[in-house]
Amino acid sequence: MCEALIFDMDGTLFQTDKILEHALNDTFNHLRSQNIYHSATPINKYREIMGVPLPTVWKILLPNQTDAVREQTDAYFLTRLIENIRRGKGALYPHVKETFSFLKEKNCSIFIASNGLTHYLNEIVDYYQLGEWVTETFSIQQVNTLDKADLVKAIIKKHGIKTAAVVGDRLSDIHAAKQNGLAAIGCNFDFAREDELAQADYVIDDLVQLKDILHQLNIIS
Repeated sequence: MCEALIFDMDGTLFQTDKILEHALNDTFNHLRSQNIYHSATPINKYREIMGVPLPTVWKILLPNQTDAVREQTDAYFLTRLIENIRRGKGALYPHVKETFSFLKEKNCSIFIASNGLTHYLNEIVDYYQLGEWVTETFSIQQVNTLDKADLVKAIIKKHGIKTAAVVGDRLSDIHAAKQNGLAAIGCNFDFAREDELAQADYVIDDLVQLKDILHQLNIIS
């Protein structure tokens, strides 16, 4: 029996790439207007590190700034992301709702575990009306360690889950699965890296492929 699938959000369910560049450019234009930053927007560097918690993102993108500046930048970036979501600039990946409907028909609970912030995740869930299928959404803000493995562990403990898989596009998702004794399903989507996906138990190019994998795992009948 399938008890649960635990999904990453950015680069797995939500096409973050559609709003990322706009929000990041707005943020760094804001920093430039304050004479805090003087170079080009580090969009490619952000793509490389996509999937790590935001506090780590700003330490990498703004290595010479204070924690206060990084916190202010984080808050500004969040407002720009949310505005883009509300304006319909983002999108779900193909077959998200179709896959969710299939899982619910099989009595498989759906959870979201993301390194994104709670407000941001809730905006996506609400805008695309994912609450119809998603049992609960968990943010990295809910664990002190900022380690996704601990976040997945918290989901398992809270809901008494014994049989599940983690679906995500980055190494943090794969590690979160393996450290909790779960199957790791890698998504070969926008931000994925071949060397990271090589560590997953399965790799998919489209969410509809989950059906076949769950059959292979004998998780669903």
